[in-house]
Amino acid sequence: MEQRNEDAKPEEKSGEALLKIGEVAAFFNISVKAVRIYEKKGIIEPVWVDPESGYRYYTADQLHQLSALLELKALGFSLDEIKDVMVGKSSKETLYKAMQLKKHNWENLIAMAQNKIDAIDSISERLLSSKEAEKLRELTDEERAWLLVKLVCVENVQVQSTVNEAIWL
Repeated sequence: MEQRNEDAKPEEKSGEALLKIGEVAAFFNISVKAVRIYEKKGIIEPVWVDPESGYRYYTADQLHQLSALLELKALGFSLDEIKDVMVGKSSKETLYKAMQLKKHNWENLIAMAQNKIDAIDSISERLLSSKEAEKLRELTDEERAWLLVKLVCVENVQVQSTVNEAIWL
């Protein structure tokens, strides 16, 4: 939207209420700095900037733009990608491909998180079944370190044992 730097506020001419940048930021629970970054990136521009105070004003329609921007950002889109979408540089096909790529990225994150959850479950089971762990406080630093390696790094311990056996055969 084109910036207007005339003396009279656009709301005085059109009757449309304008919101200050702080009000917009508060509405979305984001910082004023974030709104200014979106402006510098050319994604959303104030409808009017007061020439005396420098205050930035936005229309209610721009709240929809900012809402879409924040949703795309939450989905993992970069500000440059969002700008392309918001200013109409992306085609339907391009946007669809980008959405599918973001979906794939989120699926990978979910899989990685599930692997970590599985590892925690496995470590927890080993911890509960370990007789040595009952005396954790009584162990020397070296014994405690070895126990933790056995509990946490089972694959590495098994690999080390296999390598050691192979070396001594």
